[in-house]
Amino acid sequence: MTTASRTRKHLEVQRSDHTTIRYTASGPAGGPTLALIHGWACNRGDYDAVTDHLPEDYRVLAIDLAEHGESRSTRDVWTMEEFARDVAAVLEAESVDTCVVAGHSLGGAVAVEVGRLLPDTVSHVVALDALHYLSLFPALSEEQTDAMLGMFREDFAGGVHGLVEAGSPAGTDTALKASYFEKMVAVRQPAGLRSIEGLMRWDMDAALLATEQPITVFAIRDLVTREAIDRYGDRFNIVPVDLGSHHFPVEAPEGTAELLAGVGTE
Repeated sequence: MTTASRTRKHLEVQRSDHTTIRYTASGPAGGPTLALIHGWACNRGDYDAVTDHLPEDYRVLAIDLAEHGESRSTRDVWTMEEFARDVAAVLEAESVDTCVVAGHSLGGAVAVEVGRLLPDTVSHVVALDALHYLSLFPALSEEQTDAMLGMFREDFAGGVHGLVEAGSPAGTDTALKASYFEKMVAVRQPAGLRSIEGLMRWDMDAALLATEQPITVFAIRDLVTREAIDRYGDRFNIVPVDLGSHHFPVEAPEGTAELLAGVGTE
């Protein structure tokens, strides 16, 4: 591991529908490649400290999904599949032959879709506290989707607050939760609402059936339920971790880097 700040290149790739995807690249072109995808209402900067703790020979691509961070788009499609095409555009621009794709929260769903889209390129899918929340990731019924979207439309800040609380184990610092809320509630609209709708409508079960790569889920121990393990334990490897809250890549970058480097050497 290294704690020295890496030299980063800030790059961009153009897609259709006036979509500009901005990303950060660091590390040697010949090293093991790791693509990092942030969560809903977050950005690629969440991985800066994680990247600094990865082995020096790692090639790291941290990507801002459309209308998150510095990426911009006027498109109308906000599905997990379309976000996966944002990532695929970066991998193509960087001529990536093989890589591990890791995503936090909503980014975990996107990572699964990248694996499905690029079976010959993605060797392993990693979800960072994602996929195991049964109230959000498996496809919801129309009634459930309408109820959740109605909550966000009527009181967006309240909906965001609920997400932050759901991802915060007992004892999580109040100031830390407040900082996550302030960042997430400021997500660009209408993409913020549309993308969380896309997650609610994502058919995770179908995606998992169509994704051939091994999938590892690093989940905060206090946020994992027996129901989730029973339902999905035979499809992805759920590894409980004690690194903080749902946003543990920010809170424990060194520990997160160790987890990611371990997957890369399997």
